[in-house]
Amino acid sequence: MTNVKQVRSQEVEQAAREALTSRGILIDDIAAIVFEMQYPYNDQLKLEDCVTSVDRVLEKREIQHAILVGIELDRLAERKMLSEPLQTLVETDEGLFGVDETIALGAALGYGSIAVTTYGHLDKHKIGVIKKLDTKRSEHVHTFLDDIVASIAATASSRLAHRLRDAQDRISRDEQVRRDEEDRLS
Repeated sequence: MTNVKQVRSQEVEQAAREALTSRGILIDDIAAIVFEMQYPYNDQLKLEDCVTSVDRVLEKREIQHAILVGIELDRLAERKMLSEPLQTLVETDEGLFGVDETIALGAALGYGSIAVTTYGHLDKHKIGVIKKLDTKRSEHVHTFLDDIVASIAATASSRLAHRLRDAQDRISRDEQVRRDEEDRLS
């Protein structure tokens, strides 16, 4: 067996976080989108909860890999280092070029149908920093990054939605146990 170099999980996570930061994306930017998406369903939600959820999502390899691949392709396109016609497709964010969405959607799949539908909504409506990234007014290429940020926000939103339901279920179970105990004692 040959010695194959393995990249440690912590290195991958750190590289993904640094890649986002290097492109001007902060966890708080993504958390603001998560808050906007989830507050209508949970008026007790705090921005800190959204920051925590984004942080947890960034610990997942699927998300990290999407970040690293997408940002690298955007960077290569900025430096005109992709071969044609890929260079033009990525540089211009060609409307029929769906690989950016495919990578982002693939990363969201691990968080269930809520993440997938939320991603679709964010991809269509371009909320928060996603809109800024999608606007083609700079020397930067964000063909992949806007979709990746939408994927992270969608998965963090899904994570919060599932956690809220779990908490509601626990409360309902606890309430039923309390009622059963009262009935037994009466």
